[in-house]
This record gives sequence, C-alpha cells and structure tokens, in this order.
Amino acid sequence: MINHRNNDCKPHAIITQNLSFRILKLNANLLLILLLLAPLFYSHAQDLSTISGQYAAAPLEEVILDIEKQTDYKFYFLDSWTRGITVSSSYKNESLNSVLQSILDNTTLNYYILTSSKRIILLENTIVYDELPKGFFGNEEIVSANSNSQDRNNAPPPTFYNTTKRTKREYDVAKIGKSDPNNLQETYLLTGRAINSKTGDPIQDLAIRVKGTNQITVTDVTGNYKLELPAGYNILSVRAMGIESTERELIMFNNGNLDLLMEEGLQQLDEVVVEADAFKNVEEAITGSEQIDSENSKNIPLVLGERDILQVAKALPGISSAGEGAMGLNVRGGKTDQNLVLLDDAVIYNPQHFFGIFQALNPFTTKGVDIYKGAIPMEFGGRLSSVFDIRTKNGNEEKVSGEGSIGPVTANLALEIPLEKDKSSLIVGARGAYADWILRSLDDEALSNSNASFFDGILKYHNKINEKNEVKATAYYSRDAFSITSDSLYNYDNRLFSVRWDHRINDKTNSALIVDNSNYGFGIDFDGETNTDFNLDYSINETELKYKLRTLLNDKNTLDYGGSAKYYSVNPGSIEPDGDQSDVNSQFIDNEQAIEGALYVGDEITFNDKLSVNLGVRYAFFAAMGKSTQRTYENGMPKNESTVQDTISYSSGENIKTYGGPELRLSTRYLFTPDFSVKASLNNSYQFLHTLSNNTTVSPIDTWKLSDLNIEPQKGYQASLGFYKNFKENEYEVSVEAYYKKMENVLDFKTGANLFLNENVETQVLQGDGKAYGVEFLLKKKSGQLNGWLSYTYSRSLYRFDSEFSEERINNGEFFPSNFDKPHDVSVITNYRFTKRYSISANFVYQTGRPITYPIGTFRFNNSDFVAFSERNEFRIPDFYRLDLGLNIEGNHKKKKLAHSFVTISVYNVLGRNNPYSVFFVTDDGEVKALQSSIFSIPIPSITYNFKF
Repeated sequence: MINHRNNDCKPHAIITQNLSFRILKLNANLLLILLLLAPLFYSHAQDLSTISGQYAAAPLEEVILDIEKQTDYKFYFLDSWTRGITVSSSYKNESLNSVLQSILDNTTLNYYILTSSKRIILLENTIVYDELPKGFFGNEEIVSANSNSQDRNNAPPPTFYNTTKRTKREYDVAKIGKSDPNNLQETYLLTGRAINSKTGDPIQDLAIRVKGTNQITVTDVTGNYKLELPAGYNILSVRAMGIESTERELIMFNNGNLDLLMEEGLQQLDEVVVEADAFKNVEEAITGSEQIDSENSKNIPLVLGERDILQVAKALPGISSAGEGAMGLNVRGGKTDQNLVLLDDAVIYNPQHFFGIFQALNPFTTKGVDIYKGAIPMEFGGRLSSVFDIRTKNGNEEKVSGEGSIGPVTANLALEIPLEKDKSSLIVGARGAYADWILRSLDDEALSNSNASFFDGILKYHNKINEKNEVKATAYYSRDAFSITSDSLYNYDNRLFSVRWDHRINDKTNSALIVDNSNYGFGIDFDGETNTDFNLDYSINETELKYKLRTLLNDKNTLDYGGSAKYYSVNPGSIEPDGDQSDVNSQFIDNEQAIEGALYVGDEITFNDKLSVNLGVRYAFFAAMGKSTQRTYENGMPKNESTVQDTISYSSGENIKTYGGPELRLSTRYLFTPDFSVKASLNNSYQFLHTLSNNTTVSPIDTWKLSDLNIEPQKGYQASLGFYKNFKENEYEVSVEAYYKKMENVLDFKTGANLFLNENVETQVLQGDGKAYGVEFLLKKKSGQLNGWLSYTYSRSLYRFDSEFSEERINNGEFFPSNFDKPHDVSVITNYRFTKRYSISANFVYQTGRPITYPIGTFRFNNSDFVAFSERNEFRIPDFYRLDLGLNIEGNHKKKKLAHSFVTISVYNVLGRNNPYSVFFVTDDGEVKALQSSIFSIPIPSITYNFKF
C-alpha cells in the first residue's frame, strides 16, 4: 500500500509503481492530459520551505515525519521502501529540495514534488517523466509538459513493463540502481559476482548471455563479471558446466551490482578432460592460457590408472617434458626451472613423485589448474616461461563426504568435513604408494633391484565469514624415498602452507591478502661397505607476503594492482660423516639469502564490444644479502682460479648485489564475430633463481641457486599472436597460436663441471642466450558421445654460449638445440561414451626424439685412448610414440547409496613400444657401443577403483 499521512488525501495518479518507469491503468489520452497538466502542480522553484534538524542513525521514516511537521507537505510511499534505511546528517534552514536530495542520496529512492497540492511522491528506482519520447504515438512530435524541462530526445524512453508477462519466476525481477534525471543514458554497467550457493565458492567461467542478443561475458577466477546493458528491461541467461542453468530478469535504471547465487546442477555431463567455458577461449584477452579440471581428467588413460593433471598438461600444445619418466615440464622451449608452480598461492618446487611418473597432488582435493604460457597475469612473476596456478577444492559445508581410490601402486583418500553449516569446512587428503613391485618390472637391471615409496598429505580450512570476508588456509607435505642401489637412500620433500583473506572493500573493489611459506629439500644417506658413509642435505625456503586488489573504475576500465615481498634462505648443501667409523670430512657451504619484491598496476580496458586490452607494468626487485663470501674476477676474463681478483666478505644482512627492472605486460583481443577472435601479447620478465644440473633430465639432486655477485638473473621476452574460432554452437574449438621467445643469461654447465658442494659454482657454469619459437594448434570437441582434442606443436628451443675464450664457448659459439628440443609433438585424447555409465578412452602421443651428444670417433694421445664427441646435441635419439587405452565404468546412479563408484581399466603403452629414456655409451674391448634404457618397454595394465560418498 502507498503510505499517505493524511487520510483525506489520496495518492496522485502520476505515481509510478516500484518495478520500473511504467504508468499503470492509464490510457494514452489520459497520460497525455496528466503530463500536460503537470506544470500546474509541480515546480521546484516555487517551494520556499526550509528544514532544520539533527539526525543520528535515525530511521528514514522518522525523518520524513519530522519534515512533514516542519512543512505543509505530505509524503506518499510504500513502507517497504524505507525499511532499514537510516539518516545521519544535520541541517539548518536548508531548502526542502537539498534536504531530500541528501537523505535519499545513497538509497534507490527518487522524489517528485507537487507544489500546489503540497504532496511529495517517493519513487523506487525510477523517476516521473514529464515529456513523452519521440514517436510515442506513432509520429515524430514530442509532447512536452514543461518547456524548461531537460531535453531527453537522446535519452532512453520510459520502460512500460507488464508484470503479468511472465507468470512463473524463479527469482523476483531485480531493479538495478536508480534513475538520475541529469544523467540518463542508453546503457548502464552491471557488475557482480557468481557464487555457489552450496559451497560459497566463486564460480569461474560462468557464461552470462543477454537474451535476444549476441552479447556474452564470463566470470573470472574470483567469480566477478561485468556487462554493459541497455537501459530498462533485460533478461540474462546464465549457465555453466555443473551449474543449474537459469534466467534472471532485471531493469537497469543506472549502474549497479547483482550477485548471482547459483545452484549446482545434477544432470549427467557428457564433457570430459580439459574443459573451459564455451566462450572464454574466444573472449578473454589473454593468449596462451589453458585450464584443466581435475574431475574431468578422470577418463584419460594414464600410467597405472592415476588421475594426473600435470600429465594431462603434457597433451596440450606447447607443454612437454624431456622424456618419459623425466621430472619437470618444458613450456614453449623453456627450462624446467622457468615454471612457477603454485598450490593455493604457495610455491611447490617439485610437484612430482617417483621420477616424474606421478604428480605430488591428491586428485580428490585438487580442483584444477590454470596454465599461463603466453600473456602471464601481472600478479605473477619470477619465472620466464609459465605459471601453473593449482587450486584446492573447498570442503563440503553441509555434510561429511569423501572420495578415494585403490590402485596397483597408490591408495588415496580425501574427507570433507563441515565445521559450521553453510559457512566453514575442512578438507583432509592423504595418499601413499606401494611401488616396489613396479620397479622390479622395469627394463633396467639397476632399477629392478630398487625400492621406492612416497606420501603426500593436504589440509585445507575454508570459512566464509560473511558476504565481504572469506578466509582460506592450506597446509601441504610430500615426501619421496627411493633406493636405486643397495647402498644409497635418496629422499626429497616439499612443505608449504598459505593463508588467504579475501575481502570485498566495496561494490567496486575486491582485495586479497596472502601469507605463504614453502620449503623444498633433498638428502642422500649413503651406507657402503667401506668407511665412506655420509649424510648429504640441501634445502631452499621462501616466505612471501602478497596484497592484491581489483577495482572496477567504470564500464570501460578494471584496475588490477598490488605488491609482494619474498624472503629466500638457501642451504646450498652440506655433507657429514654417518657414524664414528666414517672417514668422510664434514663440509658446509654458506647459506644464501635474498629478498625479492614487486609492485604492479594494470588496466583491463574495454574500448567496445570488439576490442579489449590488458595493459600493465610490474616492477621486479631482487637483492642478494650476506652473510657470504664472494669472489671478483678480472673484467673480460673467464671465471676460474687464475683470474680471481679479490675475495669479499659480507656480514649478515649486508647487501651484496641488487637487480631489477620493469616488466611490461600487454595483451589485446579483437572480436571479428562473437565466435571468432584474434589475440596478441607482448611481455618481458626477470628470473632471479636458477637450477644447477648437469643431467639431461631434472633429478632430485638438482639444486636451486640465487643470483649473486657473479651470476646474473635470467631475462625473457615473448611475443605471441593467435586466432581462435568456435563452431557448431561452441561444440568445437579451434585455435592457432604462434610465439617467439628470447632469453638472456640462461645457465648451462661447462664440460666436466662439478656443481654440488662447490663454494665457487660460478667457475663451473656459463651464462648465454636462448631463443624459442613455434606454432601451436588445438582442435577440441567438447560434447557429444565422442569428445576430446587433437594438439600439434611445431617448436624449436635453441641456446648459444659464445665467448672469445674457448673454455666458455660451446659449439663454436653457434646456437644448438636444448636437451628438450622436440620440433614435432602430437597428442590425441579421445573419449567415446556408449551410455551414461560406460565409455572408452584413448591417448596417443608422438614426439621427435630429443637431442643427444654422440661419440664420433677415437684418438690416441700419449699412449692413451680418448673418445671424440660430436657438437653438443648434434644428434637425436629415436622418435617417441605411445598409445594408451582405457575402459571407464561408472556405478549406477541411484541416489540412496552408501558410495558411488568409478572403475578404470587401462593399458599404458598398448603397442609395447620400447621408447628410449636415454642413450649412453660404454667401451667394450676397445669398441664404443651405444646402449639405451627405457622406462616402460612393455604394456602396463592397471585397474583402479574409485569411490565417492
């Protein structure tokens, strides 16, 4: 009901209802008469009333009653409009207009004064129009009720909306903003956040389409979205995989916010493996990004039936490894140390178990990973090639649930425990291996006599404190222990924790404060037959504080800005005797310390529906600190014992050397059509950490080295250009992307280098240039009985180490292939679903054999035989190819079951291809012979039982 304080008075007929600009139960002629007569009743200029008063959190209705007492005016409104609104202001002899504008400023209410009848009409969201739009009666005349009124010929017309148009509504019609008669526009900006109503998690990649148009947007990683909508009535169609599709009606009166609380969908999904939103690949401005969902990777047949998002990543264009069983990933021709791998914002230095065969991540607690290999977001830095942003799921906040698996090598269990319903939860995951039997079946005599085990555990706490505050905390630990020979036990471990506080400052600004710590270490315990027993250790530790913000400045600009600070502490290595009988001497290398920091700011600029640009700059800073002893060498001379010029001792905390500089981040997207776009990016970056290794593949004894007085940071520059097209209502995705990357100060080892436990490691390494370039092709079918993808990459990765001194020159100073240079890389992932319960999967991989250095002859010198080797990496081992098959059987889908099951029966390397892992050379009776070792040279069958409750 409309509230009017005087019972003798009735509501004036010109009042509009609260849903829109509509004027009800008036025919066009009556409307015309009322508008023509409006100036007789309405005039701000004639009002001479003044108001005085002091209000401290006073209800708006009380303030209105006070104004009525001080004037002859009566107010008309609905009680529900003013409920919960308070006023805290003071006025002294101020005009009625200024007081009304003040008390209604931060509300959705407008007002209309009829001076002659002493009435004030409040209106929710809308305003009263005293001028009809052009062509309202089918002609071009403009019927004006006030010649002095604002000229609204170019403003949007009033919205006439029939409340009975849609009889069934899941949600009420949303009213956004309130009309401003001095700033009427044809379009307004809608912003908001999509949230899972069950878990409270933000929903990423939710597709929001303006019904009846081709206008589409998707939510970002924090669930935020923005849309420019026409003034007046709109319908949004909202959908995403695993989310119940719905429609939302809304009326745009001005810029405003609408959060979308979404329900989870219960329908059976046909999509498998890597799944991105239907429009994200075309619409976002970022080049070279991929997304893998852990749940949807379960149908891909991998070795020993383990679900593994890092192995799936290798099937995507531009991502590979040095070989089967090699640890680490090579992205767009970069080294394994050039990837920033994050688990819930904290760095994980070695995310793989068991020689790289398994990931060190529990698949049942892992939600997915966002991979950036082209345009890296500004908040990330410190690596040249890529970012793997791995996210852990939030626990179930309603009931205890869990998921587990039992396979031939590993057992898994994850529990989700609600702590406070619909608010906080805990998720606990544990995973262990019993891998000795598989080692005994490998085609390697040394490995067949070995043993290995690994373990990883994770704990995550999530609390949605309120609509503006959310806290997440993660703790993780993993450990590997293996013995390749009977006298040596190798072990390595990762430990990390992170705490993240997400805070919505206001409707336009979100922030995140993050504190994290990471530690990686390895050790060797040697127990031999002689008195040479020892314990060897190495570790790197980092602690980081990061604060980032995202502000929606307006409908054209979204600002990202923030900063981070990180402290490193590295134990470069130590060796101690094991037992009193050991003859080994203790040796300790001085710890390394450093500080790394960054500040960044960037703008996501939307010029129009077709063109958007992400432009930003990140300033990176690094300072190596004491306590330390550093050498200086003669300028222009090789770094060796004979060229040492001075030895400098630095006290604890003293600055040794400072590096840094700006990093440009630029990416742009142009939409030719809603399903076809072109993107380009350009960026540069600094990397202040290096790995020291003289192995062809990453091993647990590789060490991380900080930049210092003699080892400079690596620098990288990358440009990329890509075309992206969707077909057949987004069922198919096609993309072609080319890139060129230049690198400076990359590390490699000198021939015969001794890297570990070396106090002057700079004398054993070289720093040179690198370049990588390639073209990546991806064809993906996302739905239907047959789905999957085909990827092909042509790429080259080359390095050059040139100097006027032969000891610092490799291959005569010419570019040569890196150890992981593989020009041709093809992956085919397919899944065919017979029914909702039965499907088969196949995985085929082909790669060019990686480079190798061969002996090409022998010679005799001083009565001794020597081997002459080719130029470094001049030859290649045989090409690699492998076919895997899998049968997936889901249990029945009855709702009332103790647990739901999923069985995977797979055969890895069906063809029994004896793919070489490495090629090495031995001398037998004076003859040099080439031998090869393989990891899996026979078909490996497995069966894995998964259950979920």
